[in-house]
Formats: sequence, structure tokens, C-alpha cells
Amino acid sequence: MDQLAQRLLKTIRKQGSIRAGDRLAVAVSGGADSVALLRLLLDLRHELGIVLSVAHVNHNLRAEESDQDELFVADLARQHNLQFHVSKAPLHPTVASGIEAAARELRYAFFRQLARSGRVSKIATAHTLDDQAETLLLRISRGTGIRGLSGIHPRIVFSEQQQAFGELVRPLLDFRRSSLHDFLRERGQTWREDSSNRDLAFLRNRVRHRLLPLIAEEFGDAAIAHLSELADIARAEEDHWDHFFSTIHPSPSLPLAPLLALDLATQRRLIRLWLNSNAPDLSISFRLIEHAINFAQASADRPSLPDHLELSAFWNLHRTRHFLCLEPKPTPDATADYEYTLTVPGSVLIPQLAASIEARLVEAREVPEDLRAHLLDPDRLPRQIAIRNWRAGDRFWPAHTSAPKKVKELLSDRHLNGTVKKNWPVAVAHGDNGDGLIWILGFPVPANAQPPRSASHAIWIRQVAPMM
Repeated sequence: MDQLAQRLLKTIRKQGSIRAGDRLAVAVSGGADSVALLRLLLDLRHELGIVLSVAHVNHNLRAEESDQDELFVADLARQHNLQFHVSKAPLHPTVASGIEAAARELRYAFFRQLARSGRVSKIATAHTLDDQAETLLLRISRGTGIRGLSGIHPRIVFSEQQQAFGELVRPLLDFRRSSLHDFLRERGQTWREDSSNRDLAFLRNRVRHRLLPLIAEEFGDAAIAHLSELADIARAEEDHWDHFFSTIHPSPSLPLAPLLALDLATQRRLIRLWLNSNAPDLSISFRLIEHAINFAQASADRPSLPDHLELSAFWNLHRTRHFLCLEPKPTPDATADYEYTLTVPGSVLIPQLAASIEARLVEAREVPEDLRAHLLDPDRLPRQIAIRNWRAGDRFWPAHTSAPKKVKELLSDRHLNGTVKKNWPVAVAHGDNGDGLIWILGFPVPANAQPPRSASHAIWIRQVAPMM
């Protein structure tokens, strides 16, 4: 067995990324790295106990050259009696900064489709240590934090509704590109050269052909490996913080006292997670997080200070004496009452919230235990319900409380005020026995509306992705 193949086998076994019985598709573009990965895995497939196939995406960016790449990869698969999965996903050249991202989106959509169909269980891509170093340098130059420094991850799990259906693995992240080229030359294996990889209009190519060679020349090849090690350290840091904050759920308000009692690093993490959870469309930067922390630290009883901070065209931060509140910017008709019909299951856009309200049929066991009090029994719901802002006189009885309470009091207990409080959404079921509130955003639903413990399915009403 070739020395490089032995090293790859050791890496795979250490990571546990490829296991006996896996139906593994190797993503092969025709370039040296992906061809080398395929040849190495061909050497190891019996040792690993896997079933190999080849996946290729033709973006038609280089016309005849792209078609020749596809023919080359198809012939390579045929030579080794491997199944060939191909996708025609043409892209039209636009600005150089957008092509790579668009092409990557199309490729990964194809990989997910392959895994979802059951034709493969895993897809392997040929990202190398050099790719990792390029990615870190690109992110550093554009501005990034620890999450960005984690770079290219060795594994990505494909999932839907918390159910995994496949995985993408990158077994070559510890391997230099030059060693793969040497391996192919020793085997007499040809590959395709992508002419666009020399186009310096692409920032990554400038990093690859100018910056990395300069770093290696000035600081030695070890400096490239050190960048990859930095990514490993950053990923471990991210895993730690993700676990640390794993029990935090979306809420439009954040208590100030516990936030300000934390050290600065934890404050930054908590603010980022809170904003991500409640405003997923918001572009979060280091500067924005610092502004939010400074805003939170400002004393609420100083009238000279503004009580809100503009985060984007759609979001403001509002500060009370005890809470930091995230609120959508008011729309022109934000002061008017609203009411919309929501078909169950389904979703409806609520312009006053700059968001949608979704009623989704879910498998009850997939919902975290601490959120199951928010689920509704499908058999107790009409086909359509009304989503509206609460009105004076509305009363609601959240599960695990002793008696119904005025909605106004429930929201005041959460320290909500202003437009956010006025527009707070509720769901109303119209029935023979009159109208009844069955849901309020952020509160458990009434006990008599919840599904039985043995129920397999439930309706989960949530506020989802804000409008852009």
C-alpha cells in the first residue's frame, strides 16, 4: 500500500469519518486533488469495506472545457467500474466575487439530493490543508471571529427536522496539495487543469498564487500548517460555546443584570447567539456586537442617552431598566390592529411583525422536551385559525398556571412595551363555543389544547424567518 494511502487510512480511522458499509460518493471535478482522493480511496476501499461511486457537477462555466471535464470524470469512473452521478447545473459568468459561492450552493444542493435519495450515505470532497489555509487568510482579510477561524469543517451532517440523512466528509484536510500531485505523477494518472484557477480576478486565486507562496518563502512551509492548526483550535472553541449555550431558546428580551455580570468573552457569545436566534437575517459583525454591549451597559436612568439602537434597516435594540429587547422597526401601519387567516398547517406573512407565523405539523418526539408545552393537538384545531395582535380584554391560560390571566398582564410580566407589546401575536380558534385564544408567542399553550402524551404528531406554531 502506498505511503500516502496508509496515512489517509490512519486519518480516516482516527476521525471515524468513513465506516464499513458506507456508500461513499467521491466528488470529482477532474482536478488533481479530487482525482487523487478517488485513487487513494480506490486503494483503500476493501480495507475500509465501503462501496465507492463518483459524483460530478458540470456548471458549464467554461463551455467546451467544462464538457471535457465531465467526459474525463465519466471515463475515470468507467475505468474503475464505478457508478457515475452527474448533475448539469449551468452558471452564467457574472461578477467574479459571486460565481464561486453560487457554484458551491449548486454542488452542495446536488450532494444533499444524492444523500436524501438514499443512493449514497456520504459524499467525500478533496479539500486540502492548502484550501484550509486559503480560507482562513480570506476570512481574516475580510474580518472574522472565532467561528470564521474554524475554517473548513472535516464533517457536515445533512439533516431535516432534526433527522440526519447523510454526511459530507473531507478526509484530506491534513494533506498538502503538492503531496497529492506527487502521488498522481508516480501513478501516471492524469488530471484536468481548470483554466479559471489561474484567473487572478478571483480573490482566492490571488491568495493561492501570491500570498501563500510569499508566506511559505518568508516564514517556511510550517506556517501554512500552523494556519490549519489554528482552525482546529477554533473549532474546539466553537464546540465548547455551542454546548455552553445549548439550552438557550429564542426570546425577544434579554435580562440585563445576568448579561452584564458575565465576562466580556461570554457577553459577546451570548449577544451573538441571542441575535442569531431572534433575527436570523441580521448581518452580525464584531462592531455590531460591541455597539450592542456598550448600549446594554449604558445606564437606563440617564435621560440623555437614547433608549434604542438601530441594528439594520429592519431591527432596533430597545433598552428598559432591566431588559435588552430586540424589536422589528415599525411599518407604516404598525399602530393599526391586524388580523390574518392561517391555514393549518401552513404559514402567513405578518408585515407588522416583519416576519411570518408558521403552523407546522411535526413529530412530537422530535421537539425538545422543554418545548413540548408549546405544541397543539391537531384534532382540536379547525382548518383555519386567525393570527392577530392581542386586544384589550383578551385572556389566556398558559399550561402549568393556576388560572387564566389578562394578556396585557402576561406581556407586562415579560417587560414588553411600545410597538412590540402592542403587536404581540396571538392565535384565535373560531368555534361553536365562541372564540378562544389557543396560542401566544413565547407562552405554553393551554393544557386542554395540548396533544396527549402518546400522540405521534402535533402542531407547532412559531414565528419564523423575518422578511428581508
